[in-house]
Amino acid sequence: MSKISMPLCAFVALLMVGLTVEAQQLSKSSSPDGALVYIASPANGAAVPSTFTVEFGLAGMGVAPAGVERANTGHHHLLVDGSALPNLDAPLGDTVAHFGGGQTQTQLTLAPGQHTLQLIFADHLHLPHSPAVVSEVVTVTVVGN
Repeated sequence: MSKISMPLCAFVALLMVGLTVEAQQLSKSSSPDGALVYIASPANGAAVPSTFTVEFGLAGMGVAPAGVERANTGHHHLLVDGSALPNLDAPLGDTVAHFGGGQTQTQLTLAPGQHTLQLIFADHLHLPHSPAVVSEVVTVTVVGN
């Protein structure tokens, strides 16, 4: 081998190892059959004040804080007024509110008018499960204080 190809081979080998480690780190956690995430409150179609509580519901899985890797667990992410779901094949970013502490409710303050709410359940790395565990969209109307 020439002097140039040895360093090139070493670089390619290190690059492949790095890509393999990254792919392993981002492999999706599985969700059990029947797993369900939902917005327990407010109800779809509800009229709410400008500040209100959103309660998260979960069936068939457990809640664990971000960074804690346990089978069939994860934490909630809330999409407010999303026109579409974020990429469910990548860690959830700043288009959703993260509840990595294992919270099961939050208080929202929204402007008057109609708003949509949707939950996405994700694993210890903020990566949605496979299959994804996503709630139905809930529409609320903020009527003021």
